[in-house]
Amino acid sequence: MKPKSKFVLITGASTGIGYGAAKELIRRGYAVFGSVRKKEDADRVKSELGAGFLPLFFDVTDAAAIGRAVAEVKGQCKGQGLGGLINNSGISVLGPIELLSVEEIAHNFEVNVFGLLRVTKAFLPLLGAQKDHPSAPGRILNISSVAGKLAGPYMAPYAGTKHALEGISHAMRMEFMRYGITVIIIGPGVIRTPIWDKGSLQQFEGTSYSDSLARFFGKVLPEAKRTGMPLEQCSRQIADIFETEKPKIRYAIVQNKFFKWTLPTLLPQRALDRFFRKLM
Repeated sequence: MKPKSKFVLITGASTGIGYGAAKELIRRGYAVFGSVRKKEDADRVKSELGAGFLPLFFDVTDAAAIGRAVAEVKGQCKGQGLGGLINNSGISVLGPIELLSVEEIAHNFEVNVFGLLRVTKAFLPLLGAQKDHPSAPGRILNISSVAGKLAGPYMAPYAGTKHALEGISHAMRMEFMRYGITVIIIGPGVIRTPIWDKGSLQQFEGTSYSDSLARFFGKVLPEAKRTGMPLEQCSRQIADIFETEKPKIRYAIVQNKFFKWTLPTLLPQRALDRFFRKLM
């Protein structure tokens, strides 16, 4: 049996789920490479998480920067390779399909889907896709969402990327079995993170959708902030999944799971349509 590497790479580690997962894995004795885009973010996270956090400067849309990060990780891993990759980086483009430009929608796919592919392909050899890999094969956790299975109104770009991510993840799982690399889908529900404060719908004010958008997000966002799962709880679950010897293919990390996940996935789609119509 080859030893397991204690080095893990997490994309989008400056805030939210990526930050929480990094903090919990460091607490459990891992060294975490975390991708950040700004030096001030790297300095802040390093000061908060300590020596176990190793910042990498790259954007998942920048292939050249990712290539430089691969070389840096290879040097710092000291021949061990990576024990895991958590593809967490993501953005959410919100708004009506009719009013969003194709370029805005494409940008969501560029980050959430093609960014994940760039990073995974670049770091695959360090996870075990190479001859005479020095450590046990690593595992890949792809952070999806409940939106990877359920789509709501005004979230088409984001839901589309997460549906795509899940399909790609299933193919990855089967293809990477040849190397012993495990691929797991993580589908969080609403988690209390700063993502709920980042979206802006000002560009749609004065349009025919403005009243409906105000009603929908006026109900959804306050409820999300109030009832979302605490980040620490989500982080513990992600770390537990990462360390599970024989993990499931997909995990839903959802607060009040029966009503927020199980029931909606069992209801007929038309019933969900009526529910969303009332919110809109």
